[in-house]
Amino acid sequence: MNNAHWHLVLNHLPVVGLLIGTLILIAGLIMKKPEVKLTALAVLVFTALTSIAAFYTGEGAEEVVENIAGISETLIHNHEEDAELFFTVTLILGSLSLLGFIMEFKKLRFAKYVIYLVLLMAFSDGILAKNVGTSGGEIRHSEIRDTANVLELGNETED
Repeated sequence: MNNAHWHLVLNHLPVVGLLIGTLILIAGLIMKKPEVKLTALAVLVFTALTSIAAFYTGEGAEEVVENIAGISETLIHNHEEDAELFFTVTLILGSLSLLGFIMEFKKLRFAKYVIYLVLLMAFSDGILAKNVGTSGGEIRHSEIRDTANVLELGNETED
C-alpha cells in the first residue's frame, strides 16, 4: 500500500465517526441514558484521534497523486485548506467530548451544558466534514466537480 492508499483508508474514519457519534449522542439525549451519552462522547474522542492519522497521511498522498496527468494543484490546495480547518475543529470537538465524558461520568452539575455544546459543535464539524470530503473527492472524481472547477482544471492542464 502506498501513501495515497493509506490516506484513502484512514480519511473515512473521522467523517463516519463524527456521524455515528453525533447520532448516538442525539439518541442518548432523547432517551436520557447516561451510558449512551458516554458511548457517544467516547466515539467522538476516538474520531478526533483518527483525524490525526488521516490528516498526517495527506502529505504523502499528495506526493503520490500530484504528478498524475489531469490532477489539479488547485483542487489539492483547496482540499488541504478544508482539511486543516476540519482537523482543528475535530481536535477541539474531541477535547470537549473528553471533558464532557469526564463530567458526565462523575455526574458533575454542568455536564449537560458541555454535552449540548458538543452536539452543537458536532453539527458544525459535520458541515466541515462534508466540505473536506467533497474537496478530496473532486481531486480524482471529475463527475462531482462543479463547472468552475472543471473549467479551471481544463485551463490548468493546457499549460
